[in-house]
Amino acid sequence: MASDLEPVPVNSQKHDPAWKHCHMYKSGDKVQLKCIYCGKMFKGGGIHRIKEHLAGQKGNASSCLRVQPDVRLMMQESLNGVVVKKRKKQKLADEIQNFNSGEPDSFANQCALSTEVVMLPEAIEPSSSLLVNQEQEDNVSNKRGEGRRKKGFKVRKNSNALAISDSVYDDSKRVNHQVSLAIGRFFLDAGVPLDAANSIYFQPMIDAISSQGLGVVGPSYHDLRSWILKNTVQEVRSDVDQCMGSWGKSGCSILADEWISENGKTFLNFSVYCPEGLMFLKSFDGTNVMDSTESLFTLFKEVIEEVGVRNVLQIVTKNEGRYVELGKQIVDNFPTIFWTPCASHCVDLILEDFRELEWISTILEQARSISKFIYNHSLVLNMMRRYTFGVDIVVVGPTSSSTDFSTLKRMVSVKHNLQSMVTSEEWMECSYSKKEEGYTTLDYISNPSFWSMCTVITHLTDPLLRLLRIVSGKKRPGMGYVYAGVYRAKEAIKKELVDKKDYMVYWNIIDRRWEQLRRHPLHTAGFYLNPKYFYSTEGDIHLQIRSSVYDCVERLIPDTTIQDKIVKETTLYRESAGDFGRKIAIRGRDTLFPAEWWSTYGGACPNLVRLAIRILSQTCSLVGCNPNKISFQHIHETKNYVEHQRLSDIVFVQYNMRLKQMFYNKEQENTDPISYENINSVEAWVTEKEIHTNEIGRSDWMTVDPPIGNVMILGPEADDIEALGEGFDDHEIFDGLKDTGDENGENNVQQLGVSAYVILIDY
Repeated sequence: MASDLEPVPVNSQKHDPAWKHCHMYKSGDKVQLKCIYCGKMFKGGGIHRIKEHLAGQKGNASSCLRVQPDVRLMMQESLNGVVVKKRKKQKLADEIQNFNSGEPDSFANQCALSTEVVMLPEAIEPSSSLLVNQEQEDNVSNKRGEGRRKKGFKVRKNSNALAISDSVYDDSKRVNHQVSLAIGRFFLDAGVPLDAANSIYFQPMIDAISSQGLGVVGPSYHDLRSWILKNTVQEVRSDVDQCMGSWGKSGCSILADEWISENGKTFLNFSVYCPEGLMFLKSFDGTNVMDSTESLFTLFKEVIEEVGVRNVLQIVTKNEGRYVELGKQIVDNFPTIFWTPCASHCVDLILEDFRELEWISTILEQARSISKFIYNHSLVLNMMRRYTFGVDIVVVGPTSSSTDFSTLKRMVSVKHNLQSMVTSEEWMECSYSKKEEGYTTLDYISNPSFWSMCTVITHLTDPLLRLLRIVSGKKRPGMGYVYAGVYRAKEAIKKELVDKKDYMVYWNIIDRRWEQLRRHPLHTAGFYLNPKYFYSTEGDIHLQIRSSVYDCVERLIPDTTIQDKIVKETTLYRESAGDFGRKIAIRGRDTLFPAEWWSTYGGACPNLVRLAIRILSQTCSLVGCNPNKISFQHIHETKNYVEHQRLSDIVFVQYNMRLKQMFYNKEQENTDPISYENINSVEAWVTEKEIHTNEIGRSDWMTVDPPIGNVMILGPEADDIEALGEGFDDHEIFDGLKDTGDENGENNVQQLGVSAYVILIDY
């Protein structure tokens, strides 16, 4: 039957969005449509039935289990639009019928509506400079109460058109208010975390409910834990299967993350990374095996064999003693697999060591005192957000050390705004500014030396923050960039401090934490195989890092014949011969991802291309979501086999849905630093040592303006990878650092505070 079907091209006059997600076939005089995701064939119903199929809407078509969430949402919105149009059309027909039947009152009342149109928000154009004009700010402070009520609204009148009455506008607001209250009651009664409203599935749920009109009955408890869970598991497994299909070409990395629950149990969560996405595999209760290398190896061996030994390039874990021993055992038993310590963990430890230096610790403590004073008084917090145009000074990072240095950088960016705030009349009239903490805040913000030292710290740590974002990135594999990122971090420190005895202190910190990764073959080979970096190096540097490529060849390619072919093909790459030397390929070094560049221009080197793509497709770090919101503990506590499998499926769905949301969606910019969900990383910046009950009334949370997250006003952020640039010719960095003893070692750490103050004299 299928052989009788004749493909028919979809012409440009078919504007329905669903046409892009199906193929059209003709069998005689009949037209059939085929879903491009699951392959289901529809012999009738037209494009509307395909749309119902993709939207997962009950009716005349079964739901597609393979369609992407964004496509499903688009189809749901399209169907909702059709329903709204039908309702409007029917309402208009009823009104016309009533008018013609001699009942003009309703129509006449509509014609008599007020001519005042609903107030529309005006576009606010920020000034080119973040520095706030003092006179403007005084006007803002004098009109604060009025501004909150009118805030950018204006009234337009049009006597020639029907307008929406104030009463209709108020009714609309009341309906939305009631809906929000109903949703809020459910969140609070069920104990649902409030940040669940940020889920990409939240609004589609509301849209689906509203599209069915009144009287919709929600699923029961047993519906949720039976057929709904089953269908969702099938959807998630479809995404997982798509990732698994790419492992043969790109290879994959097994990520093993350790998590300790509130009751002291230790769980090992295994995920698999590839360029197609990140998938959660399974969780083990490792409480009783963490101290036994043999028992740990048995767990890891089971996971490796499940994923497939031929697919796995590396096992990524934390850089701790037991994992070092485990890594040696894995490498000995699996000759084609590397063990790699988590690069994000290593960078974070470097930042922690920087933070412990006395002069940096002092400046951070002063900056924290400013932040804690601002964020613990609602009046001052609102004032700060007005002067910074909604930009918060606290940046929520993944760890406390990244939060510290990211926040310090943000404070430097809005320095002039903070200075304008503490010299304004509004600040002088504020009762909190006359407290001891207020005077201290004024002293620090007005002190040029404080800001100069903040600037130096920012210059020293910003390249490490960039490296942290690169190695923990979810959308772009970091293996081709990590080596260049460490180089740039050292280079920036050397340029900032100039004197060897000063910058060696920081270099020694980096080398001590990066020791196991400094000469890791995968990192070095990633640099060598990234054409943008490889062709921008000169001299003998190629010779120094080429041996790491050979290490990868010998370990990852067991076939000696293919090994020899790869070594020969590296000559073509090194000499930029054949397609590698084309002008389009040279331009592509800057515009294409490294793996994409190899697949495009490496046709003459098929064996080297396969190796390059597999290496450049790997991550460098453990990447996962917050395990506190996943029910791992429930799996291992239940002793019923049936319920154990159900709970395992729930965890499988929860973890993978959150990973997908992290992997494909932009992070929230308007994160509130004072929210309890962020307390682990921002505690030092927003919390006091103790809460005084008599102060609570003065910090009423209802009076705090919500965060805007208007960071775009600071200017566009440079792409982290683009900022790495080209040119790597400092042999001192490439050669690695030797132990130079007390002269350049840790004995200089405390002396560096003096050196830093000397440097600041030049600022």
